[in-house]
Amino acid sequence: MAPELSDAERAELSSIEGDEKEIESRFFAPLEFGTAGLRGVMAAGINRMNVHVIRHVTQSFAEVILAERGGGAKKPSAVICRDTRHNGPEFARAAAEVMAANGIRVLFFESPRPTPELSFAIREYGCDAGINITASHNTREYNGYKVYWSDGAQLPPRHAAEIAERMALGDVFTSARRMSWEDAVSRGLIEMLGAETDARFLDNVMGQSRGFTPPGDFTLVFTPFHGAGRLLVPEALRRLGVKNIFCVPEQMIPDGDFPTVASPNPENPDSFALAEALARQRGADVVIGVDPDCDRVAALAPDGAGGYVPITGNQMGVLLLNYIIDAGERSGALPERPPAALKSVVSTDMARRVAESRGVRSFDTFTGFKFLAAKKNELEASGEYNVIFAFEEAIGYMAGDFVRDKDGVTASVLIAEMTAWYRARGMTLPDALGELYATYGFYAERTVSLVMPGVEGLRDMARLMAQLRESPPSAVAGSRVLARRDYVTGVETDAVTGGTAQMELRGSNMLRFIMEDGAHVVVRPSGTEPKIKVYILAKGVTSAVCGEMTERYAKWAEGLV
Repeated sequence: MAPELSDAERAELSSIEGDEKEIESRFFAPLEFGTAGLRGVMAAGINRMNVHVIRHVTQSFAEVILAERGGGAKKPSAVICRDTRHNGPEFARAAAEVMAANGIRVLFFESPRPTPELSFAIREYGCDAGINITASHNTREYNGYKVYWSDGAQLPPRHAAEIAERMALGDVFTSARRMSWEDAVSRGLIEMLGAETDARFLDNVMGQSRGFTPPGDFTLVFTPFHGAGRLLVPEALRRLGVKNIFCVPEQMIPDGDFPTVASPNPENPDSFALAEALARQRGADVVIGVDPDCDRVAALAPDGAGGYVPITGNQMGVLLLNYIIDAGERSGALPERPPAALKSVVSTDMARRVAESRGVRSFDTFTGFKFLAAKKNELEASGEYNVIFAFEEAIGYMAGDFVRDKDGVTASVLIAEMTAWYRARGMTLPDALGELYATYGFYAERTVSLVMPGVEGLRDMARLMAQLRESPPSAVAGSRVLARRDYVTGVETDAVTGGTAQMELRGSNMLRFIMEDGAHVVVRPSGTEPKIKVYILAKGVTSAVCGEMTERYAKWAEGLV
């Protein structure tokens, strides 16, 4: 059967006739479905994001939901959400139509909403699954398809593998069942979500406040980078009691072109140029920015010289963890069950030091909030621990029990409240960090991204990881390697004696080198972007020593390509 292509798709494909490299890039293989779903450049082709790929993956997802449900009186259901990216409405509607055609009731957000609200809605309405059409912080040419299970967390690896298997058996153009939008709505298979769900979500967000109301002259600058956080974050901050909220006007406009930034990534300080200018003008106590789907959040704080300095994801994770513990001790609100904190394995070890010195157990997981959420579920189901906070260095934070993913709305509230609380003590966030370093020692982290685009990039990434396994370095950046950890096999090898030991974590394509000078260097391919990430984690006697270590290892990492 001939593919059903639009006129625009036919014109696009005609434009690449004769371009063998572009044709191979688009058609050499389907987009790979992983535990984070799909993400890719929007264009025609089976290795691109388009409505045909959306229908194909949704059919496979629907089959997994139905197989898992195994019947029952209650109709299976799924929540569908999107951010402000191009093609978001079309992709979300296409997914809803396929779900409806498979007899799965869809709760459909009427307009862009934050990712954490999707996670909340799945739990709140007792749904079986969720879909978010988003590419998070990627540049404008990307879109994606993130999948969630009934606990509100991203899809477990077992179900992700089942979807991938079903996709491989079906044709991208003909496998999907479809029902028209109008027919699905008239049959009650598509229902709209809006203000009522917003209100329920915000009630839960405000429940995470630690009870400190910012003073009347506290001033905050906010930017959603043209994304889905533009309404709920300012509303949550107003409910907290922040009276002076200055939103960057140009970036409050939802726009999938993200015209005011090179990349809508809050991790990139350059993205904050407009926000920082407004902060200088208003004398802001903090600048807060969320990415387009509002699951990640970053902040700038006054540097004491009239400017602003970024607070890294690792630093913010430590600050928030310490603040939550402090507030719990002050109010007597720490849980009766032993409290626990979670972080990803590539996040700062300072968090473990802070937590365990305060009587809070610390656990590591693989990178990705699906693993942090699964660990929270595991620990709390056992009745042994109550998880009070989870974070990863890539500016993702989770507090409370109403979501199972990164939550930029709640984190924005906690950051604002914490900043105001420190200000009442005459301190900025950099001052608070300095106090923690003086107490727990100096730590510094740096991430180097080795971008490897295209088909050749995938091959280069695989070659580099294979080389590091087959011929591991005995020294890195002038420091001797004491031990190697391979998270595929879960084996730690003593580089001096050759002895081995089994680790708790296994099954992820990641390598860690433990250095003689105390630094750790972690190498892993990104799960969502064409790059290898090298994480450098240093601990030293002074800030300067840590800075020298991260700079030295960063130069080594850059030389890997």
